[in-house]
Parts: sequence; C-alpha cells; structure tokens
Amino acid sequence: MKKLHLLFIGLLSMSTIYAQDISDAVRYSQDNIQGTARFRALSGAFGALGGDMSAVSLNPAGSAVFSRSHASFSASNIDTENDTQYFNGLSNTNDSSFDINQGGIAFVFASNTNSPWRKFTIAIAYDRTNNHETNWRASGLNTNDDGNFSNSIASYFYDYADGKRLDEISAFSDESLSDAYRDIGASYGFEHQQAFLGFESFILEPDDIDNNANTTYSSNVSSGNFDHDYSYFASGYNGKVTFNIAAQHEDNLYLGLNLNSHFIDYQRSTLLFEDNSNAGSIVNSIEFEDNLSTRGNGFSFQLGTILKLADAFRIGLTYDSPTWYTIEEETTQYLATVREDAGTNATQVINPNTVNIYPQYKLQTPSKITGSLAYVFGKQGLISFDYSRKDYSQTEFKPGFDYTDLNTGINDILTDASTYKIGGEYKHEQFSFRGGYRFEESPYKDGITIGDLTGYSLGIGYNFGNTKLDITYDQSERSFETPLYNIGLIDTATIDRINSNITLSLSFNI
Repeated sequence: MKKLHLLFIGLLSMSTIYAQDISDAVRYSQDNIQGTARFRALSGAFGALGGDMSAVSLNPAGSAVFSRSHASFSASNIDTENDTQYFNGLSNTNDSSFDINQGGIAFVFASNTNSPWRKFTIAIAYDRTNNHETNWRASGLNTNDDGNFSNSIASYFYDYADGKRLDEISAFSDESLSDAYRDIGASYGFEHQQAFLGFESFILEPDDIDNNANTTYSSNVSSGNFDHDYSYFASGYNGKVTFNIAAQHEDNLYLGLNLNSHFIDYQRSTLLFEDNSNAGSIVNSIEFEDNLSTRGNGFSFQLGTILKLADAFRIGLTYDSPTWYTIEEETTQYLATVREDAGTNATQVINPNTVNIYPQYKLQTPSKITGSLAYVFGKQGLISFDYSRKDYSQTEFKPGFDYTDLNTGINDILTDASTYKIGGEYKHEQFSFRGGYRFEESPYKDGITIGDLTGYSLGIGYNFGNTKLDITYDQSERSFETPLYNIGLIDTATIDRINSNITLSLSFNI
C-alpha cells in the first residue's frame, strides 16, 4: 500500500523523474547554418549585408536593405555520415532527408515625404535552425573490466537500484509487470522504474529477497568482457517563425527587431544488445530499448543594426536574447534477458506498453552577440565576415530548485564558444559565384565531448531580373565522444560526423 500512499507526493515531484542531461541543454541551444542557398553559400556571413530572407533571421535590420518587397523559398537535401569507433569495432552509417527548410516574405513601404526615415519593412519568415536527423551504431567488445561489471548495462540498473527499498521497485504478487511499471513510475518516478526493470528482469539480486526493506543488491551479470551492439536513431528539428519590423534612416543606418516563435520536435530511440560468456554469469544476454519523444515551444527576440560607414564598407551588430522554452517529454521502454535457470535458458521479457508522460519543464538557452563586417565592390561582388559569441554555461533548466545539480554541472562543464564565418560573392553578368568558410568552437570545456566544427560552402546563382535561382553545396565536420548512457555504462563511442547539404532557392521581387 505504500505505493498508493506516496502517489500524491510523486505527482508533486514528477518534474525530476526523468533524467534531463547536459546533452539536452546543448542540443536545444545550438543553431546550424540553414536558410536560403545564397545565405548558406556565404556560410551564413550575412550580418552586415541584409537583403536576404535568411539574413533577416540573423540580423533583423537586414529586411530594411530590400529596395522592393521580396519573397523566397528553399528546399534542402541533407546527408549525414557517421564513422563510429567503439573499442575494437568500427561502423559507418549514412542517412539523408529532403525538406522545405526556409520560406519568407518582406514588404517594403517607402516614405513619400521628406522624413529622414526613408522606408519601413515588415516581414515574416520561417527557418529551420537545427536538424536532428542522424543515426549511428557502436559495435564492439567492451574490455573495460574493472572487476565490478561497470562495463555492462547491468551497472545502469544497479546504480539506480542501490539504496532503494525492494518493495518500492518490485511488483506485488497479484500485479502484472505492466501495471507495476506504471504504478511505480507514478508513485516514485523514473529512477525507481529503472531499478524495477533491473530487478524484475533478474539482472539484479537483492541481498535479502524476503525483506521488503532490503536496499542492497548484487548483479547476476559477472564482470568481464561484453559484446555490445548499440544503435542510436534520432529525428526531428528545431525551427523558428520570425516576425520582423525594420527601418532605414537616411542613407546609412538600418535598424530592426525580430520577435521569434521557436519550436522543438525531437525523437530518439536507442537499442542495446549485450552478450557475455563470463564465468559465473547467470544472465548472459540483455536487450534494452529506450525511446524518447520531445516537443517544445519558446520565445526570443533580436535587436540589430547595419551601418554604412561608406558606400562600400558596412558594419553590423546583433543581439540575440535567450530563448525561453517550455518542453514536454514522453518515453517508452522495453527490456528482455536470457538467463541460465536449472541448466536451461529462460527468457524474461518486460514490455510495459506504457507511455510515460512527464510534466513540462523550462529551459533557458544562452544569449548571443554577433558583430559583422562587409566590403561591397560596387556591383562586382563582396566579402563579408561575422563573429559571434555564446556562453553555453549560462544555459539553465527551470525551476532551479528541481535542477540544482544539473545547472551546477552545466556551469562546470560548458563554456563560451566563438563562431567565425567568412563569405564572398563575385558577379559576372547574370551569374553569381559564391563561397564561404566557418569555424565554431566546442561548447564543452574539454573540447572533446563535442569537438570544434569546420565547414565550407560553394554556390552559384542566376538572376533572371525579378527572379533569382540559387543552388549551394555546403559541408561541415565535427567529432563527438558520446557515452552510451549517462549512468552506469558510461563508456564512450567516438563519432566523426560529416553533414552535407544541397540547397535550392527561388527568390523574387514583388
């Protein structure tokens, strides 16, 4: 009955029952180079230029650079390749997707008076800001044996069970495993659910199985080497809808404001197969599947300016506020084990068929400041440079009293990161030839968990008059060291990731 007695307490504390981590903070705080083909061809170095719908999403003053009302739409083919090393195993995975990643329209209202305010603009734009489509596989023989099975998934369940009462992580005699999994989650939370999976699958053995108050456990998986086959699948994206107003003052000053509505759509599925033939091991095979679905929405604003110091030389400055997200998550799980039982193999399957729905939580991502320079060679071309800085250690989960340890960890592990972008364009008759390069520092202090990013871009455009057609190829590379789990089995896989994109844009004056 204690489970029922604690139901109300569990509901009050459910904001802590699912384990958010630092990787979530980074995932929803990072932006990627998205947008129009012209914007991507210059590697996003558009802060002092404007005159492009994706540039409006970067610097809100950019819409006031348009001389006429303007619209554009873009589609991209995204290809992600992952080379993964896990102990002695090497694997390669590749996936691709095609999506409409940008669309927007700006309306220009020129002044008919002698006012120094030459024109005003209003615009609305959609941009995909990050793509989560990826999959990778870590397969190999885990030999990181320290004598206490920490290189087994058994350590994941053990770490959650240690110190918890047996009657809080086990099913009643007349209760199905599905009902017990659901009731324990509602009463005690995520950690107790994981301990329940470990006990009911025979991975864990209580030191005193006849004592409901028992809080100490051992493992039926012996230490040694383990064959692991781990698959990671992710899909979804971050996006924003921008509402923009901007104005031009005389001939050299542009000012703008963006109000942004953000959204998150992220799904992740992990699947681990573990086998061992270690001496004394009762459980020799484990299959563990964990699925996460995340949705969120948020708000931010941007302030920006572009100043023409001369006809050819321009500078830009943009402030991006934090993004204030409200996020909801759901999970499902599955666990199966094969153990030796009286000389034969016995299989235990725990398939709760239960969707765990967690209460909303808040996430505040860090602000960003961007400075930009551009030199325009008349009608022949241009060169542009952007520098931005974002302090990832200021990312914060809320309410703070529920996430004190996590926020402290973010402050200790993450750091501020700079991004450098340079791009150029050369025009010949109706053709435009473009290229760019970018370098983005790691948001982690160790520079290893996520490494630095390098990328380049090449593009070409054709001007039909009022209509322009642009195509761009861009590629970026980054390395990661990713633990399989954040507790227990924390051995890492090293991933070298290459993202390649082909983007096609159609833009026209109205």
